[in-house]
Amino acid sequence: MSEPILYSFRRCPYAMRARMALIVSDKPVEIREVKLREKPAEMLAASPKGTVPVLVLPDGAVIDQSIDIMRWALDRHDPEGWLEGDDSDLIAANDGAFKHHLDRYKYPDRHGSGPIEHRAAALAILAELEARLTATPWLCGHRHTLADAALMPFVRQFAAVDRAWFDAQPLPALQRWLALQIASPLFVETMQVRLQWRP
Repeated sequence: MSEPILYSFRRCPYAMRARMALIVSDKPVEIREVKLREKPAEMLAASPKGTVPVLVLPDGAVIDQSIDIMRWALDRHDPEGWLEGDDSDLIAANDGAFKHHLDRYKYPDRHGSGPIEHRAAALAILAELEARLTATPWLCGHRHTLADAALMPFVRQFAAVDRAWFDAQPLPALQRWLALQIASPLFVETMQVRLQWRP
């Protein structure tokens, strides 16, 4: 193996943020697009948890948490200074409480949940981001950094559940922040369509 292999699924927000960091770091990587209903044996052998992303390094080491993949890539090359905005508390709140409510809003049947209750709880978290983004254009200051890339795929997923409702919320700074990232060349490259990888 001459370069790392990333097992990925295009629409997974965790995989999105890993791919963004790898692109920004200019780290050559072989991206293997998988279907989560047809997980390849090679991916499961590397990471039995069976979720993406999974990064397999040339020496056989495995990184199977998206935020760790982001930090690994940027530790090696960080030309845009993303690590200056590595707000671990903000990222943990997104990956914990916000993701919890997002899942129960988007998939109420799967979780046996009341979607409106969880939508309101998630919206309260987004109001905190709105306050930050009213003070500065990005979550950690005046430049797009790791925190922005780490959170954006999940905010995008929340917005997409009911776009008309989301657009009607009093979140102008957050809506601008989201729109800028979705329209960026980085995100366009991140969302490139790939054929399903097969051994």
